[in-house]
Amino acid sequence: MSLKKSIPLIILVLLLDQISKIYIKTNFALHESVDVFSWFKIYFIENDGMAWGTKISDFVSFISDRTAKITLTLFRVVAIFGIGYWLYDATQKQSSRVLILAIALILAGALGNIIDSVFYGVLFDDSTNQVVAAFLPEKGGYDSLLHGKVVDMLYFPLFEIDLPTWFPFYGGKRFNFFEPVFNIADIAISTGFIMLIVFNKKAFSKRGYN
Repeated sequence: MSLKKSIPLIILVLLLDQISKIYIKTNFALHESVDVFSWFKIYFIENDGMAWGTKISDFVSFISDRTAKITLTLFRVVAIFGIGYWLYDATQKQSSRVLILAIALILAGALGNIIDSVFYGVLFDDSTNQVVAAFLPEKGGYDSLLHGKVVDMLYFPLFEIDLPTWFPFYGGKRFNFFEPVFNIADIAISTGFIMLIVFNKKAFSKRGYN
């Protein structure tokens, strides 16, 4: 599989991801939700750039949120170039189709979320529980370049159960499966990594599956 053939996939994922995010950002108030099915909701939240709706503060507590945010954003920008080179190198070496597809999905997802982190702070005003954000507001965006928040909206609360008190760590608490809220970019990244794990032998076969 050539680099030229992988580009349409990357563009398609980016378009689906950004169209869905812009629509949600400009049509939903923060934390507004719509029930599609009992097990699937469109639920608008924002995060500082971690995957699957997680927050930087959940993992890093010894530096400020803004410092952690810009550090994460810059790291992801550098990672984009690394993944892009990986894709280029894989296509030049005529690596397996599985490997190239997986890298292309990871690259597309990473690009989708980095667009939010880098540009959304200057492209939109702030979303609140009462106010829907506007695109290119006259008074400027809600933050500066590199300080945008990633838009998430896909929520699958498949079921909830009350765990017994003897259950380790979460005993006596209500457990919601599946709790993370995510976006199309997250799906692309996760799918790419799952392909590398499940089809590891095919992905890294020297013989190739082109």
